[in-house]
Amino acid sequence: MESYTIGQAARLLGVSPDTARRWADAGRIVTHRDEGGRRLIEGTDLAAFSVELAKGSGGSGGEDDVSYTSVRNAFPGIVTAVRLGDVAAQVEIQAGPHRLVSLLTREAVEELGLEVGMEATARVKSTNVHIDRV
Repeated sequence: MESYTIGQAARLLGVSPDTARRWADAGRIVTHRDEGGRRLIEGTDLAAFSVELAKGSGGSGGEDDVSYTSVRNAFPGIVTAVRLGDVAAQVEIQAGPHRLVSLLTREAVEELGLEVGMEATARVKSTNVHIDRV
């Protein structure tokens, strides 16, 4: 399973690294240390926290609020759900406050190796959402 540094988690959540660090210090985000002493967050924990945060239960509530915008319609985020059917699949990505859902083939999901907790970018064009594995 993929793990994220405080800085990477902050970027995916759409907040400053200081805000993510304060949330970790307060125990709102569970962290562990790697052999080098860096604080890391498990991908599945970050995915669950990002969903909770987007529902409005965990905003930073102050001057650290960051406006999350799309650059060329690319939304970097974290995969929060993958639902596989026989032929089709549904992938959800939480990109800061934005929840994006893409319907694609099961084969595409398997080729990209998409799973909950993984970093991914949703690219939006008109009514289509394309997923890039990072």
